[in-house]
Amino acid sequence: MDLSIIIVNYNTCELTQNCLDSIYKSVTNYSYEVILIDNASKDGSVEMLRDYSNTMKLIENRGNLGFSKANNQGIKIAQGRHILLLNSDTIVQPDTFDIMVRFMDDNPKVGTSGCKVILPDGKLDKACKRGFPTPSATFYYVSGLAKVFPKNPRINAYHRGDLDEDQPTPIDCLIGAFMLVRREAIDQVGMLDESFFMYGEDVDWCYRIKEAGWVNYYYPLTHIVHYKRASSRNKPYKITYEFHRAIYVLYNKHFRKQYAWWINSLMYIGMTGKLAVALTMNTLSKGLNLFKSR
Repeated sequence: MDLSIIIVNYNTCELTQNCLDSIYKSVTNYSYEVILIDNASKDGSVEMLRDYSNTMKLIENRGNLGFSKANNQGIKIAQGRHILLLNSDTIVQPDTFDIMVRFMDDNPKVGTSGCKVILPDGKLDKACKRGFPTPSATFYYVSGLAKVFPKNPRINAYHRGDLDEDQPTPIDCLIGAFMLVRREAIDQVGMLDESFFMYGEDVDWCYRIKEAGWVNYYYPLTHIVHYKRASSRNKPYKITYEFHRAIYVLYNKHFRKQYAWWINSLMYIGMTGKLAVALTMNTLSKGLNLFKSR
C-alpha cells in the first residue's frame, strides 16, 4: 500500500461526504486506503459513512477523543508507506495524491510534506507554510508588526510571508489539515502527542520530525481547499480553551528550556492574558447573540 489517508470526523457530515467524494475522484497509479475515525458525531455522519463502508475502514468512537488520539487510532492500523492526515473539511484535487506521493518517493530525505492550502475565498491558508512559534516570532505576530513587515523573514518568522506561496521550499511547519508523513519518520519519532486534544499537534510533530534530521517541505504544485474550523464552530469555549492550552503545552515541551526565566515569564503572562481576553470576547458575543434573539 502506497498511501493511507486518515480522516477524523466530528459533526461535519456534509463536508466529510464532499471530502470523500473528492478523494474517490482522484487520478493516480498509487494504491491508497481511506481510514475514517468518527468522534461520536450527532449529525447523522455515522449513517452516511456506513454507505462508504465497502471503500474504507470506519472506526466509530463512543466519545470525542480529540484530533490527536483519533488520528493515532488510524495510524495504528494503516498499511501505507506514507500516512496522510487529511481534515474532513477539505477538498482534494484529482492530481493531489499522485503529485505528493511522487514527490515523497523522489525525495527520500523529506519526512513530511504539505501542498498548497487555499481557503474558500481563494486566499492562502497561511498555516500551510510557517515557522515555529518561538518567543520572537510570537511577539512579532501578536504585536501586529508581522503585518506591517510581511516580507521580512525575521519579523514575519511565523507565517513566513517572505516565501513565495507558489514555490517549493523547505519549511519548519506544515498544517495538520494536509500533512503527508513518511512511515520511517513516524517509526523514528513516534505518533501524534495525545497531550494535544486539538491544535498544536501538527506543530509538535513537525518539530520532532525536523529535530530527528528529516526535512519538512512545502510543495505547492497541487492544492486543496480548506473550509476552516468547520467542526469547532458550535463549541467556542471548548475550542478557545484547547487552542490556548495547546500553546502552553507546546511551549513547555519545546521552548521553555531554551530561554531565560524572564522570557518564559513574559510568555506565560501573555498566554494567560490572551486566553482571558478570548474567553471574555466569547462571553460578550454569546450575550449579544442572546439579546438579539429576544
